[in-house]
Parts: sequence; C-alpha cells; structure tokens
Amino acid sequence: MSVNEEVIYEGYRFPRNLKYSEFHAWVKVIGEKRVRIGVTDFAQKKVRAVVFIDMPNVGLKVKRGDVLATLESIKAVSEVLSPVSGKVVLCNERLDDDPGLINKDPYGEGWIAEVEIEELGDLERLLSTDEYLERVVKASLGGAKP
Repeated sequence: MSVNEEVIYEGYRFPRNLKYSEFHAWVKVIGEKRVRIGVTDFAQKKVRAVVFIDMPNVGLKVKRGDVLATLESIKAVSEVLSPVSGKVVLCNERLDDDPGLINKDPYGEGWIAEVEIEELGDLERLLSTDEYLERVVKASLGGAKP
C-alpha cells in the first residue's frame, strides 16, 4: 500500500479505501449490499495481543451499535460494535485457529465478518479516514471522549 493510500498517525495505520465507525471498526464495501468488517489498527493496538475472539453466528441480525464480536486479550475483553445494521453472512473462520491475525493484519487477514446491510444509509453515517482520525483517534489520544 503506498503512502497516498493510507494515513499513518502516531504509529497507527488508516487505509483511505475504508470507512470507519466511531466504535473503532472499519468497513469495506465488497458488493452492492455487502460489507466486510474488522477492527482498526488503533483498536487492535489498544487491545494488544488478541488470544480469543467470540465470533458472531452466520445469520445473526445486528443493528448499528450492537455487539458483533468480543475480543479477549490477556488483560481485557473488548466488544466490537457493528458499524451497520444487517445480517451476518460470513465469518472469518481463520480467527478460530489464529485470533492473533487481528493484531498481525487488522485490515487484511484479520477481518471479522461480512454483513449484508439492510440500511444503505448506514454507509453514509460512517467516517472517512480523515474524519475518523480527527474525531475519534486524536480525541482518544488527547484524553477527550469522542
């Protein structure tokens, strides 16, 4: 990925081809009504070493802001909140055997689920790379609540 295709801030990477939620999830549109979801580099570094992930079941209906998955590290449990409403249609089964993929490759092999979105307006509510960086990451690093 070239420098123009991603932003690096304070050691965190943010690809420009993705949309972001204020919940530290990224969204990649992969079809007309289908998106792939994962956690941002910022979020995975805050959780640190992911040792287990409680994945959603295929067929699960989620609303924006519902718990999609739960990440467990040695010291903490973190919820991954769904950035969109819809139905889970695919889960990344590789995470069952290697949950550390979330840390190694959060924007690639460490994706969590694919969701068939029911409200296309949810995509419009997501943040661009720059908006996520300004409103969420910088606010978090500065101690302010996003």
